Amino acid sequence: MSNTNPSALQRAAWLRKLYFVRAAFSFAWVALAFTVAKGSPVVATALLVVYPAWDALANLWDARMTGGAKANPTQVANAWMSALVTVAVAVSLGLHLQIILAIFGVWAIVAGLLQLATAIRRRKGDKGQWVMMLSGAQSALAGGFFVAQQGSAAPVVQTFGGYAAVGAVYFLISGAVIWIQRAKGRNDRLAPREV
Repeated sequence: MSNTNPSALQRAAWLRKLYFVRAAFSFAWVALAFTVAKGSPVVATALLVVYPAWDALANLWDARMTGGAKANPTQVANAWMSALVTVAVAVSLGLHLQIILAIFGVWAIVAGLLQLATAIRRRKGDKGQWVMMLSGAQSALAGGFFVAQQGSAAPVVQTFGGYAAVGAVYFLISGAVIWIQRAKGRNDRLAPREV
C-alpha cells in the first residue's frame, strides 16, 4: 500500500482501524483513570503525560497513512500541539505547578478546532466525518470548561477522564459508520442485478 496516495478503499480501511484503535486506547485510559489512578499518584501522573503523547503519535500516524504531511497540515499541526502539551504537562508536574487543567483546556480547544478542520476537509471523500466534526466542536467546548475549572478542587485525571470517554465514543461511532458503509457497499456490489 502506498502511503502517499492510498485508494479510497485502503483509506477507509485505514481510518476505520485508526478510529477503533483510538477508541480502545481511550477506553483503557479512562478505565485506569477511574480505578488505579485514584489510589496511585504515579499512575495518575503517567496517564496525564501519556494521553497527549499518544494523541501526537496517532495524528502523525494518521497523516502518514492518508497522504503524508503536505496533504494533512491540520493533523501535523495537531501532532505538534500534542507533543508540546506532553512536554508542558511533564514540566508542570515536575515543578508541582497547578496549571494542568489550563494546559489541557487550551490543548482541547486548539486540538478540537484542528480536528474539526480535518473532518471538514475529509467529509467529501471519507465516511464518518460528521462524527469527527461533532467531536472536534465538543472538544473545543470542553477545553473552555477545563480552563474555567482551573484552580478548583476538581481531580484533574478524573475531570479529563470524562472528556476522554466522550472522545472514545466519538471514535467508536466514526469507525462503526465506516465499517457499516463498507459492508453496505459490499452487499450492494454482490446483489443480483435485474435484467
